[in-house]
Amino acid sequence: MARDVAGLPGEGWIPHFVTRNYRGEWTVLPLRCTAGAQHPVKMAYSDPVATDYVATPWLARAPYLAEVLGNFACPLRSVRLMRLGSGSHILPHHDVDLAAETGAARLHVPITGNAAVEFLLNGTPVPMAPGSAWYLRLSDEHAVTNDGPSDRVHLVIDCQVDDWLLGLLHQGAGQGKHPSSTMSRSSG
Repeated sequence: MARDVAGLPGEGWIPHFVTRNYRGEWTVLPLRCTAGAQHPVKMAYSDPVATDYVATPWLARAPYLAEVLGNFACPLRSVRLMRLGSGSHILPHHDVDLAAETGAARLHVPITGNAAVEFLLNGTPVPMAPGSAWYLRLSDEHAVTNDGPSDRVHLVIDCQVDDWLLGLLHQGAGQGKHPSSTMSRSSG
């Protein structure tokens, strides 16, 4: 995954459009977007009422990321890479429409990071190793700091909750994971 990310040209990354939620550098590269979206911000935005999604040209340039996405058996909506620069902070906030119980989930697949990255969910650290896959109930308060020397990059997947995903969430909860987060290994 890191090789695919490194091979993507820099001009596709755009600053995250909710500037009040961060300090420093937080950028997005859309891999799947609402059908018909042309403007980069519209391509990066995860429209909660959209029903038709398409791959962007960036996904065609990242074949292994496309293969990883093929392992998710739930309906995929928006998918993007999100990069938090060294020395940057995502401030505490809530994404009110992202909770499995509402039918919409956001999955995080860490690709790169460093030991000084801290992801907090309801004030509790969530250590996410590269190559793992996480559901986080982001309607709860969350924040991220990257006080390390390198960027943190996650593959961020907005998806529809179905029986396949519910099965994984129940499996993760049965392993004693934090009630607002579960983890499963992604292939590759």
